[in-house]
Amino acid sequence: MSEKTADRHSTRAAAVLALCLPGDVLLYLLLPMQPQAFGISLAEAGILLAANRLVRIFGYRYVMEFYTRQGDRPALLLATGTAALCALGYATLSGFWWLLVLRLGWGLSYAALNLSTQVMATAEPLGAARRTGRSRAVIAAGPMLALPLGALLSVAYGPRMIFFLMFATSLIAMWLARGLPSAPHPMSASTRRFKRPDSVAMWSFIEGLTLDGLFIIGLSLLAQHLLEGNAVVVAGTLLALRYVSELLLSPLGGIAAQRWGATRMLIVFSLMTSMALIGFGFHWLIVGGALVLVLRALQLPLVVTVIAQRHPDGGRVRALAGNAVWRDIGAGVGPLLAGFLLPVAPSEWVYTGAALCLAVSALACLERKKA
Repeated sequence: MSEKTADRHSTRAAAVLALCLPGDVLLYLLLPMQPQAFGISLAEAGILLAANRLVRIFGYRYVMEFYTRQGDRPALLLATGTAALCALGYATLSGFWWLLVLRLGWGLSYAALNLSTQVMATAEPLGAARRTGRSRAVIAAGPMLALPLGALLSVAYGPRMIFFLMFATSLIAMWLARGLPSAPHPMSASTRRFKRPDSVAMWSFIEGLTLDGLFIIGLSLLAQHLLEGNAVVVAGTLLALRYVSELLLSPLGGIAAQRWGATRMLIVFSLMTSMALIGFGFHWLIVGGALVLVLRALQLPLVVTVIAQRHPDGGRVRALAGNAVWRDIGAGVGPLLAGFLLPVAPSEWVYTGAALCLAVSALACLERKKA
């Protein structure tokens, strides 16, 4: 595949995910704050927010096999259609069991959408880090616009109205997916259903637990506790900053990886994130939260680049999928831990412990630096 073709396919796959993802990120904002509007309890909200990630732990293998056998176009047409139905369900259905079915469907759909963006970005080794950074920037554009809009609409009309718009954007994503290639992807054979995680997979697990789990859920809960009436708007603005920072800074993370090395920059940014997490735990809500979101954006293109470098050719797709599973395990456990720990434990201890875990996992990646 030529570099130009890889650029085009990578951008299109990222745009498809950008149009489908807002329906999910809005739930992370609205469900913990207004669970009663969806006919559930706060404890059930934590389970629902974890369910889409937990189903991928068991389902990623089957999604990967379908994706590699059928190619991007068929896999993403199915995924975007499911995403549209999920968004429509969030707008119209209530109750734990209905929402659980939708979360499970979205979880498997996201697996295919996310895998496509990573595979397309690394399909051509030349420029892979740059392409990965740009892909993350494109993906961020959808949630960046949807979060503040969803926060404002939820204040004016309740938390359900915005999901009708998300249904429409998912249909646009389905139309865009028709332009992706349908060629199958080569994949190395493996007889093992479970592989012991390497240092990068363990970093992804800890990163998912701390940043995509504890931090994101804690942001909503702490904002609600500290800011009262302005909680939805402030939390929505901070979560939107997460995607603004991805839009602006993820390409810089890719450039830094090409210039100074992906593993080295992954460690540097992770250590800085650990310090910001500690500040967030000590109730520096806006400053600490903003720093975590900015540093997270710089890290996003790095891990995909590291994996592609360490697993070239046929091992790349399997390694990317395996790493995504470990991240999902962490991010699935994170909301459950947040719901259990934050009401009973001081946030200072919770986020200091999370920061130390992230720092240690980052330093462990030095083990294979020369691989």
